[in-house]
Amino acid sequence: MKCGSSQISSVWGHPEATLVKAQSCIQAASSTGASIICFPEQFAAGWNPVSTANIESLSGTTITTLKTFAREFSIAIIGSFREHYLPFPRNTAVAIGADGEIHAVYAKMHLFTPAHEDQAFTAGDGIATFSLDGMKCGLAICYDLRFPSLFRIYAKEGVHAVFVPSAWPASRIYHWELFIAARAAENQMYVLGCNTTGTNPVDQYCGASMTADPQGKIIARAGDGEELLYSDIDPVQIDTIRRDFPVEPDRKDALYHSLLNRSG
Repeated sequence: MKCGSSQISSVWGHPEATLVKAQSCIQAASSTGASIICFPEQFAAGWNPVSTANIESLSGTTITTLKTFAREFSIAIIGSFREHYLPFPRNTAVAIGADGEIHAVYAKMHLFTPAHEDQAFTAGDGIATFSLDGMKCGLAICYDLRFPSLFRIYAKEGVHAVFVPSAWPASRIYHWELFIAARAAENQMYVLGCNTTGTNPVDQYCGASMTADPQGKIIARAGDGEELLYSDIDPVQIDTIRRDFPVEPDRKDALYHSLLNRSG
C-alpha cells in the first residue's frame, strides 16, 4: 500500500486557505496511486494548545471539505482538527475513506501538559481503527508517541500500521525519530509520522515526516520544508517478522499490571 504524508505548513488561523493548499497535495498523491494521504496535527488552522478559535464539528468545513476531496480524487485522507466537545474541545484525527465516508475518529489521548493543552482540551479515552487495502490501521496524535501503552494496545488489536499526525517542534526532533522507530520495532508494526513545518506563533517546526518499518528501520524521511513524502507498507512483511521473531508470546501483560498496581 502506497501512503502519502503531506508535510505542509498551515496558513495560520485560516483553514479555508490551508485546505486549498491541501487539495493540490491530495490530487498529486492520488495521481501517483497512493491509497491514503495524511496531514499534520490540526493542519488546517495550525496546532495551538490553548486556542478556542476554529472549533468545528464533524460536519464542519474542514471535515466536509476533506470528504469531498476524498470522493473526488478516490483516496483515503487523514485530517486532524479541533472538534467541538463539552466541556472543552477535543484534538481529533479523522480517517476518511476514498468513498468520502468517515471510517474512524480518534481524540488525542495524551494532551501536551507542558504547553497547557490539558487546560483547553478534553482528552480522548479510546482507540480508533480502520481497514484499508487489506491492512488494519490505527490513529494516534503527536505527543501520544511518548506513551508505549497506546501502541501496545493497537498491536494487540492486530493493527499493521499507525498513522500519527503531528506538530513536533524542531527543538525535540531527535525524540521524534527515536519514538517513531521504537514504537514500530517494539510492536512489529509500521508507524507513519506526518509532521508540520515552518514557524508560527506557537513554535518552530522542521518537518522530518517519516515512516518506520516493523523492525524500526526508517524507510522514508522528508526534509525540513514542505514536501509530499511517500512510503510503501506491506502487511506480508509484518506477518513474516512476527512469525520469524515471535516477541508476542514472551510479553507478560498480566504481570506488568500486577506490579504496577503493587507499586501504586
